[in-house]
Amino acid sequence: MVAMVTNTTLFQYCQKLVILSSDKQKVLLAKRKGEADYDGTFSFIGGKMETTDESLLAGMRREKDEEIGPDAKVQILPTESYNLLFRKKDGNVMVLPHIAGTYVSGDIHLSDEYSEYRWVPLTDLATFEPKIDNIPLLAEWAARKLTEPGIALTEI
Repeated sequence: MVAMVTNTTLFQYCQKLVILSSDKQKVLLAKRKGEADYDGTFSFIGGKMETTDESLLAGMRREKDEEIGPDAKVQILPTESYNLLFRKKDGNVMVLPHIAGTYVSGDIHLSDEYSEYRWVPLTDLATFEPKIDNIPLLAEWAARKLTEPGIALTEI
């Protein structure tokens, strides 16, 4: 009899960008399209690291460019993240580091992964639907982090 071996150490690393408006009163949310777990639900932008990404920052920049376009300029706080674990319906496990950022300028051009985007006031997040449940908590965390004195932001 041969024992079946299951690898319990593999996971996907999927960075999410919590992008606030320049006045830090609204958060950018995009409506997922064609996704197994959250189709038709508003979420933060972001995606999985790829083996071709030369750094975590390069992966964030690539995902930002792919999902909202290279014209959209964003400054992020690259040295901190709010990390969550997510188990997908298909059984895959994902580590989701959420990165706080501020929109600077430029046009937003959504990828085909999304059907629309909205700038949602932080004060409306509790009642805004359909959204991923942890969005209010993470937007509040980002707003707090981005208003701390002495933070150093990096443009992506």
